[in-house]
Amino acid sequence: MSSTTPREAVSSATPAAAELPAADRAYHHVKAGLLDGSYPDGELLSEGEVANALQMSRTPVREAFLRLQTEGFLRLYPKRGALVVPVTPTEARAVVEARLALESFAIDKLAMQSREAMTEVGEQLAAHPACDAADLSDAEMHETDRAFHATLVASAGNPVVADLYNALRDKQMRITAMARTHAVRPRITQQHAHLADALRDGDPELAKSRLREHLLGTVRAFGVAGGPYLDPDSDV
Repeated sequence: MSSTTPREAVSSATPAAAELPAADRAYHHVKAGLLDGSYPDGELLSEGEVANALQMSRTPVREAFLRLQTEGFLRLYPKRGALVVPVTPTEARAVVEARLALESFAIDKLAMQSREAMTEVGEQLAAHPACDAADLSDAEMHETDRAFHATLVASAGNPVVADLYNALRDKQMRITAMARTHAVRPRITQQHAHLADALRDGDPELAKSRLREHLLGTVRAFGVAGGPYLDPDSDV
């Protein structure tokens, strides 16, 4: 098991972090904690505590908080701190519905190209770390999960769809961190492997069925129904 902490794993993805201006370092530090779940929904963040952790003044931390408020992650309360804005069930379902639409498009596009194209992508995904993530930290697993699905979307060769999918990155990672724990990792990695197998076998309908089941689990982790798009067989 990796000894890297969740925030270290995400922060290390920022190149030359030590060379960034203080406000940018504070921004990346806090955002990493938001995306990996270290700062949970409803927590009140203190400028002073973050400043002390990063050994800087409160001014750049305040700038970072303002930027994150603009992005919808925080809500500032003067003299009290910054509240981590909760991810609502409605928001989670909307993001996952968008993922299903974009990833299903990618599967359909591959199927239209050729069986060989599907098989090639299936083999690539079957070898992806998201199918065997035992040695990854939780934060690394969240990023690996996102990369697995982004690879599928990119394989369709449609840059507009790929850009739309990448625009969901931060929301995806935060929802994943909130919905999944270390305990469910075996199920998640198995679902990734089953999706890859269906693609490798050239079966687009089975692949889309397994994708839907996989994404439905993320929404259900919030304790809400998938709705008619994610769960068309449900009576709800």
